[in-house]
Parts: sequence; C-alpha cells; structure tokens
Amino acid sequence: MRKVDVQSYLQRLGIPDPGPPSVAGLHALHAAHVERVPFETLEIHLGRPTTTDPRESVARILRGRGGYCFHLNGAFATLLHALGYRVSWHRGGVHGTPGSPPPGVTGDHLTLVVVCEGRSWFVDVGLGDALHEPLPLRAATYRQGPFTYRLSRSGVEPGGWRFDHDPRGTFVGMDFSLAPAGPDDFIDWHRRLSTSPDSGFVRIFSAIRRDPHGVDALEGCVLNRTDATGRSQRELDTAGDWFGALADLFGLTLDDTTAAERSMLWSHVYSRHEAWKARRNCP
Repeated sequence: MRKVDVQSYLQRLGIPDPGPPSVAGLHALHAAHVERVPFETLEIHLGRPTTTDPRESVARILRGRGGYCFHLNGAFATLLHALGYRVSWHRGGVHGTPGSPPPGVTGDHLTLVVVCEGRSWFVDVGLGDALHEPLPLRAATYRQGPFTYRLSRSGVEPGGWRFDHDPRGTFVGMDFSLAPAGPDDFIDWHRRLSTSPDSGFVRIFSAIRRDPHGVDALEGCVLNRTDATGRSQRELDTAGDWFGALADLFGLTLDDTTAAERSMLWSHVYSRHEAWKARRNCP
C-alpha cells in the first residue's frame, strides 16, 4: 500500500498514529476496525460482484463501506503488513448450527494470526458479532464485554485451533488451520457465498457492528441489540427507518448508490422480509 492509502485507512479507523508494531497498537487497531467498519453484505444485494483481492477490499473500505470475512480480514491484513506487523492468512471453517458436528476447515472463512512482542495473536475483524479485540493464541477462556469466548486446540483440524463463540452469538464456533493461505484459496467459497441461492448471505441481508459493550445486528428488516442487559429486537418496516439504521448504527450512508439502486435494494430486502414473516407464521 502507498503511504497515502495507509493514512486514509487510519483516518477511517479514527487512529492518527498507531506507532510501531505493539500489542497495544494491535488491540487499538482491531477494536477501531470492528467499531467503524461493519460486517455487511450490501454488495450482494445490490448485485455488485466483488473479489477476494485485498486491494479491492481496501478501496471499498476507504469509500466508507465494509464487507464480510474475505474483504474485512484481507484489507486489515494489508494494513497491518504496511504498518510493520507480522501477519498471516489462514483458512477457517464456521460451525454454524448448534447440535451439528463441526464442518472442519472448509475455507468458508478467512482468519488471521499476528506475531507481536513474542506472542501469537488470533486476529479477526470479519467474524461478525464475535471478537472486539485480538485474543492470545493459547487455550483459555476469555471475556470481552458481556461475552465469553474460548480458544482450544481443534478436534477436527490436526495442529489447528478452535474458537468457541458466546452462546448468544450467531454461530457456534470456528476451526482454523495454521497453514498459511492467500486470496486464491478463498475464491471458490467467495463465489458460493455471494451467488448461491443456498447461501445465507444471498438469502438475507445482514449488517453487524461490534462495540465494547455489545453488538448491533440487522438481519433483513429485524434490528437486534445484544449487550449485558440482554437482547432487544425491533422491526424496521419503512424505508426511512431501515436506511436510517444503516447510516446511524453501521455508518453505511450508501453515498455510492443512486436513488434507483436504493429503491431496488429496499424493495428486495423488504420483500424477502415479508416472505420470511409469512413462512414463520405458517401453521
């Protein structure tokens, strides 16, 4: 990355100068990223193809947007490398459904490992409603805000690791390999997640933003807030409320879209929300 890109990225994160690589700097960068750059699937629902090329992901983030794991962690790894951190890409596999066996390291998720101050850190700004800050890559239970996580050796990936999410999270956990990976290792899964009618990303729009105290998540037209007080839920059934939440809670002002695109987007998301409600109310 050119220096001007680094400065623009840091400005996006609200960090003027993180200093030389340090554990404190890594934590600050990670927290700022999940607070300011949302996990979101807008491009899928706008019909705009994306790639796993981290340069493209960086450019989109600098335009005020986010993405999902391949975009967010790919871009963040690029920033960390430019700042002098030792960072590596790794293949992961998300365990989504309680009661089902872990799928193993399928490659449907990109995660990162950073070596800093003599210790390895589990780094992931693309894990939706999970991490707020990095975790030491050692077996232990960790508390971040109201949520409890666990890292342990993977039972399905030899030599790999397992992240167990808080029981209130949107997925069960994630196993990942320590073998290095790169953008090409995620092309097939990216295509599947962004185009297959079986993909949850295709079926329903989502936007997620983590903060020190909890998480805001918009799924279709249902807005959830989970924190130490519990979980609250609100239906956004007007375009004004929906776009207002995107802008106010997730920083997604959609300045790069036309009025026609926003109208199409709302019609698309709301029709799927109505279909979901109809299915839910079926006897």
